[in-house]
Amino acid sequence: MTTIPGRSATGSPHADTLPAEARRMFREGLVTQTSGWSRGWTQANLLALPRDLAFDFLLFAQRNPRPCPILDVLDAGATSGPLLDGDIRTDVPAYRVYVDGELVEETSDATPWWREDLVSFLIGCSFTFEAALQEAGVPVRHIESGVNVPMFRTERRCRPAGRISGPLVVTMRPVPAAQVADAVRVTARYPSVHGAPVHVGDPRALGIEDLSRPDYGDPVEVRPGEVPVFWACGVTPQAAVVESRPELAIAHAPGHMLVTDARDSDYLVP
Repeated sequence: MTTIPGRSATGSPHADTLPAEARRMFREGLVTQTSGWSRGWTQANLLALPRDLAFDFLLFAQRNPRPCPILDVLDAGATSGPLLDGDIRTDVPAYRVYVDGELVEETSDATPWWREDLVSFLIGCSFTFEAALQEAGVPVRHIESGVNVPMFRTERRCRPAGRISGPLVVTMRPVPAAQVADAVRVTARYPSVHGAPVHVGDPRALGIEDLSRPDYGDPVEVRPGEVPVFWACGVTPQAAVVESRPELAIAHAPGHMLVTDARDSDYLVP
């Protein structure tokens, strides 16, 4: 596997990379977090579960639409679909494989773990609205710093469904206090990719004690005059996998998203 760090979307050599080319690069072994990649094209979280759990997870997503906005569901065993002219098993830069809720492998190729009864869920990703934030003049610190977005497990519980339960996971972006309203306004127009923030301000209200120690991703600087702003995160299903312990689950590695053939504008509401 070849690993490279993320880069700024503003000056990234990959901001103009088309989705099919990005997926080819990942299929050939490139491992990288994807914030700032393929500007204008929608990125998605992945969760593949055995068919006998698919309805429970679909109900879990319906009951928790902020962290689990479903963009598409593939038939059992299917490896491509309308949002993906490729192979769901190889076209994500890094996967996580869970067995009985335990993380057993992180890999750039999930093919050896694939089963014909796996149902793949493509879930909206907040990377989709980051270009819109930047265009509105709202800084996106992890893109500026070339690192992965910080993600935190919270004390907030998702509404359970059948055999699926777990906590809410959030992403955090520091925003200048005078621009928080702009960040809320911009992201609220993308409800299919997490939408408006779920919390603004004191992280302790979510049970987060230390912003410098994210559960996933990388820490970023919160500068004087900035406010931590938290959005629901598509890693929430992985936290549910750890708690619910299905026999097998395949997911993207946090921040290493599927770059789809959908446009960001497809999910923008007036």
